[in-house]
Amino acid sequence: MENDIRTTVELCNSSGHSILELTKAETMDVIEQNQGVWIFVNNRLVRSTAELEQVNWADVNNLKLTGPLLGGQI
Repeated sequence: MENDIRTTVELCNSSGHSILELTKAETMDVIEQNQGVWIFVNNRLVRSTAELEQVNWADVNNLKLTGPLLGGQI
């Protein structure tokens, strides 16, 4: 019943910050609509959507989607 499990998804993008309760399929749709976001599952960086597909959704407490972080000096 992984399709029914919802988790908290935080989306930070150019339009602001949103907190959503989504299924795995809904989350994958949001990621597809926001290409290039960094994906953090339980505060750990997930390198690809393929890796995210393998995650047991029942073990996901929170998922954060944010634009790439850049560091350095100006």
